[in-house]
Amino acid sequence: MALLGNKGGPTSLLGIILVFFVVFAGAPNEAPIADAAQNNDISAVRELLRQGADPNAAQTDGLTALHWSALNNDMEIVDILLFAGANPSSTSRLGGYTPLHMASRAGHSDIAGKLLEAGADPNRFTSTGVTSMHFAAESNSSELIQVLVAAGGDINSLDAYSSRTPLMFASTRNAVAAVETLIDLDADLGLANDIKDYEEISKKATETRNRRSRIREAAKDPQPEEDQEDSRGGPPGSGNRSSNPAGYLSTEKVETPKGPKVLSSIQQIGKQGGFTALHYAARDGNIESARLLVAGGADVNQTTAGDQSSPLLVAVINGNYDLAKELLEAGADPNIVSDDGAGPLFATLNIEWSLRTWYPQPQAFRQQKTDYMELMEDLLLAGADPDQRVSTHIWYAAYNAGRMGVDFAGATPFWRASYAHDVEAMKLLVKHGADPNIWTYNIIDPRRRMFLAQFGNNQSEDEEDPSGLPPVEHGGLGIHPLHAATGVGFGSSRVAQQHRGVPDGWLPAAKYLIEELGVDPNLRDKDGYSALHHSAARGD
Repeated sequence: MALLGNKGGPTSLLGIILVFFVVFAGAPNEAPIADAAQNNDISAVRELLRQGADPNAAQTDGLTALHWSALNNDMEIVDILLFAGANPSSTSRLGGYTPLHMASRAGHSDIAGKLLEAGADPNRFTSTGVTSMHFAAESNSSELIQVLVAAGGDINSLDAYSSRTPLMFASTRNAVAAVETLIDLDADLGLANDIKDYEEISKKATETRNRRSRIREAAKDPQPEEDQEDSRGGPPGSGNRSSNPAGYLSTEKVETPKGPKVLSSIQQIGKQGGFTALHYAARDGNIESARLLVAGGADVNQTTAGDQSSPLLVAVINGNYDLAKELLEAGADPNIVSDDGAGPLFATLNIEWSLRTWYPQPQAFRQQKTDYMELMEDLLLAGADPDQRVSTHIWYAAYNAGRMGVDFAGATPFWRASYAHDVEAMKLLVKHGADPNIWTYNIIDPRRRMFLAQFGNNQSEDEEDPSGLPPVEHGGLGIHPLHAATGVGFGSSRVAQQHRGVPDGWLPAAKYLIEELGVDPNLRDKDGYSALHHSAARGD
């Protein structure tokens, strides 16, 4: 061909492109009857059918005239199309939607009934894994749910993404009419969605990343060993550290000391999920849905299968104080803790004084009628243990991306209040029996030591400690509330960028601890720092 005559030239390239489009592009996918239905043009639909148009002709995304008339709630066009032989089970190319899915998504119960009479399957899944019942629940259509159930729709259908039920969809959207209808039709209130094991997910991701790195290295030309240099400027052979820049977070087995568990950041997240409809309502602060679920028999103390969180704890973690108060009044146990040892009392202080993190913290607590002090007192009056200790650092305190300079392992609600220099909260806790002298644990992570040792940043065990203090063993005394209240971490990390607490509360908190509670001002923390060190680090 003439177009291909100039080898390697621009004309040749243009010719190849043109040939490709001529051969492969084909004729455009025209469906004027679908276009007419999309525009609710019944006259055009009728005329096209008289001319012999295919009622099942689809647009490029697979939507037919029946899809559009179902979405538009146009019963007259639906009737005409079905009479002309339109397929009620046709699916779109994108998403695998049937006309029934479209009608259900829009909450059109009459259209759905007509499609079901024509043979539509009420339990068919989209390619994204949901059924018409999920859409009906989300659209908050009581009548539509009943129509689907009458046609054999599964009221407890599990979506393919994470085994969520229609009731969970309704609860998340606070679709009150749908929630009430599903409960009346005996939807299972105790079903929970799937669990995600983030440690396993991380392990597989690391294996994939390492495999890609090996392939990349194998494809490189070999170089003399003396010319090799690590990207960090290290010696030859040290470059493999880059596959795990946070080597101390590795999940490889290392010998750990006895005492409190030493967990990597991924292990702290652990397993998540196992939410019921009530957990979803609690997470999103949907009070009306939660009320209906509790009245309908939902277990107010059912914990998630992932991290053992109760609906009350989920509500508090997300700052939904008003809903938490109602759950407490409905019999929620204030002493149920998640797998990290955090209970509702600790979580209340943690969200109220949440850090300024890169990943946005929940902000619902700013829009509640119930304030945090009121919720704390309600929890304490309901029997919450003021000395309950978290067993490990709380991963969502800074989403494992913070520079706190302190580990929460072993912290009590009083300690957390001290960290926010919140004297009023501290006094409330002491009034209800809190011990103001409970320290956090000293956590010694051997993975961290290994990581620092790689870069020559690990103090020799033979080197004398200039403080003259004996080393603190793993699980020993870490940080006292006084250290928390005077600025722990300010001198050793960049926590000043993230820390939040009562404005101008540092001095009042220190005075309360020392003058009213009798705390020794010379107490040294695990690193040998006193309250004076921490105050000086803040320039106070």
